Amino acid sequence: MNARRVALLGSALLGTLLAAGMANAQSSDNSPAAMAFAGTMMLVFVVIGIAMYIYVALALQTIATKTATANGWLAWIPIANIFLMLSVAKKPMWWFILFLIPLVNIAIAIMTWMGVAEAVKKPSWWGILMIVPLANLVVPGYLAWAD
Repeated sequence: MNARRVALLGSALLGTLLAAGMANAQSSDNSPAAMAFAGTMMLVFVVIGIAMYIYVALALQTIATKTATANGWLAWIPIANIFLMLSVAKKPMWWFILFLIPLVNIAIAIMTWMGVAEAVKKPSWWGILMIVPLANLVVPGYLAWAD
């Protein structure tokens, strides 16, 4: 699972929790302060999600440039960036279907990130770090910009 997915999943989960809290606040307390707080929190999570998406897309585009992979601009397109990762990792394109299967996609993402790490001449265990919650924020940047 890459950092963008974690950020979007976290934003969706927190947004759901905030929406439930807003519904509860509307039913019991229609205070403008509660609504303003919920709106502000939602805005913060959306901005963090967008920043994480930009970070991962920029890192993936840089990795594609380092490995001389064609069409590095695909890093900015949500589904196409998976095809770019598969291309960088030299994995078959039909693995995209495996990304659509729950739980299988975690193993496939790890194997793909391991291939990306090997493509930029880093140890493959860097790909395994993508399942560690805070390390997955560092891994794309390290693979893209470390010497």
